[in-house]
Parts: sequence; structure tokens; C-alpha cells
Amino acid sequence: MPEGHTIRRLARTHARHFGKHEVAVSSPQGRFVQGAALVDGRVLRRVDAHGKHLFHVYEDDLVVHVHLGLYGKFSLVAVPDEEPVPEPVGQVRMRMVGPTHLADLRGATACEVLTEGEVDTLRARLGPDPLRDDADPEQAWRRISKSRSPIATLLMDQKVIAGVGNVYRAEVLYRQGLDPLMEGRALGRMRFDAMWDDLVLLLRDGVRRGSIRTLRPEDAQRGRRPVYVYRRAGEACLECGTEIARSTHVARNLFWCPVCQNSAQ
Repeated sequence: MPEGHTIRRLARTHARHFGKHEVAVSSPQGRFVQGAALVDGRVLRRVDAHGKHLFHVYEDDLVVHVHLGLYGKFSLVAVPDEEPVPEPVGQVRMRMVGPTHLADLRGATACEVLTEGEVDTLRARLGPDPLRDDADPEQAWRRISKSRSPIATLLMDQKVIAGVGNVYRAEVLYRQGLDPLMEGRALGRMRFDAMWDDLVLLLRDGVRRGSIRTLRPEDAQRGRRPVYVYRRAGEACLECGTEIARSTHVARNLFWCPVCQNSAQ
């Protein structure tokens, strides 16, 4: 599933190619026909993102809300001047056609039209997004500091922190030396602040690069891949040489170093 940096990049791309223009919106697949008709031909005022949720904000208080889920994907194609728009290929839930580009959405978990009031209600259920300027880490701290749930569980809970997925979870816990099974209430304020700041750093870097790279500069030449533990089960930890562990945690793979992330240290 795309993590928060991917959705933020999508928001920027769509704003650049479609923002402030009238957009032709259709549903070649047929599953979004009524919603597409509501916004077709309207001006796309802005594009916003909160965690893994994307919002196309049109005139007259209408917002297309998209959640890509596990299989959703947008494709973007430049449309040459005076050339016919290419026919859709495959199951296109929503097609957007602007002055220079078209974007096709396939396989999304959610694609629906909401009012801005309904968007506010949806966002109120989400935790703070480290990529947003209005993010309030206190909101996340209040939930984590009272929770008996493992920090690995809490980081994947979008009601606690929005936008963190499996890769960023594994990597920030390693970088902060945190046992994934530590209870949230045992984290402590200083370690929470360090974790939050690291998430901001990592997610912003992901937006800039368009990919996830979590190795610190001093470790960049030591790793064959740009991560410390994610999908490195059985390989040696870059720091201590211990075999990276893997287990299933709340139906997702969890990766960590049993030595570097030992809460007893």
C-alpha cells in the first residue's frame, strides 16, 4: 500500500497538471459514473492529502476522495495538442482530462464525491500527518502515552499517526532503537519526540526523492539496499551483525534487529 510520501507527491503532481483548470471527469469502468457527473467540467481548485487519503477539491464544495488501498494506482499521460485523447485501457475507475495531461485511476479502495464538511469529518478520524504543516504531534502523543498496545501496532494505526506504512514503521523503529513490541505507554516523551521528528525527516525525504531511503549518510555505503531492516530478514544487521528478524504482526510482516532494538538496553 502506498505510504504518505507517495500520496503527497500525487497531490503535487495533480495540482501542477490539473489545478486551476476545468477538468473533464468520467468513469470508463462505470463504477463512478454518478460521482464523475457531479464534478465533470468543474474547476479543480486545489489538491490536498492527509496520510494515505487524496482529495481533489472542486468548485461548489465538491471533493473527490481517493484512497488507493493495496492495488490502486494513478497513471499520468501527456496529451499532445490537437491529438485525440487515447482510449482507456483496462478497468479505469476515474479518468481526469485537463489541458495538457490525463490521469487514469485503477483499482482504488475508495473513489467517491464528498462535501468539504464530510471531508472534515473524515479527517477528524485520522491522526496527525507528519507531512502536514498543521500536524499536531500532541494528538498522537496523547493516544500513544496511554496505550498498552505495542508501538508497532500504534504506528500502523491511521487514527494515531496518518501516513505511516509498513516500511516507515520498520525503519523508524530501527533508527530509534525501539523494540517493536514495547507498549506505547512505556515509550516516554523524549523518545516519542525523537521518533516523530525522524518520521517528519524520513517522509519529507521520501517526497523529495520519490522513493524510500532510510540509511543515514554514514551507512549508505554499507547497505546493498537503501533500508536497515525492511525485507532484510535473515541478513546481517548493518550495525551489529545480528540476523534481522521477521514475524507476522497484525497480519503484516514486521522486521527488526533483536539486539539494536532491545528495550532492555
